[in-house]
Amino acid sequence: MATLPLIPAWQQLHPLIVHFPTALLLVAPIFILIGILRPPAAALPFLLSALLLMAFGTIASFVALSTGLSAGSQTQLPLEIDAILKHHQGLAETTTLTFAALTVVFAAIVIVPRLLSRHSSRVITAALPAVFLVLYAAGAVLLVQTAHMGGRLVHEFGITATHPTSSGGQVALRGR
Repeated sequence: MATLPLIPAWQQLHPLIVHFPTALLLVAPIFILIGILRPPAAALPFLLSALLLMAFGTIASFVALSTGLSAGSQTQLPLEIDAILKHHQGLAETTTLTFAALTVVFAAIVIVPRLLSRHSSRVITAALPAVFLVLYAAGAVLLVQTAHMGGRLVHEFGITATHPTSSGGQVALRGR
């Protein structure tokens, strides 16, 4: 009878961690949109909520990237599947850096006008966030592509993180 380890190996955390950035980063634009639709005086709480979701999602994406790279380094896969894994890793790195940049840009949009004591106008609370949403949409497409490629690795090709006692903690190809 197999027992669950109290603390899984770093590479085994990838399936647990990876869903957090995906969810947080795909929910954040909803709050931006609500902030855009609100009057300027009422927009700030929604824009700040979106910024917090983006910040937590971006931090989680760095953790997911780290656990995923660790899991990927443990693999010995056929060339066809290894190429898909490398593509997924490249997408994950690009996605993480994209959302880091998007988070910094959105923080500037939300925080800088308040630091400069600017009155909350429609330009600050609606126009800039609306333009930002166009950029964010490109990041969201990249995020969805990354998640889809990871899903293919698991559900189509059977890549899983195995229990350390069964194969030395390595990522394995499930039998099909």
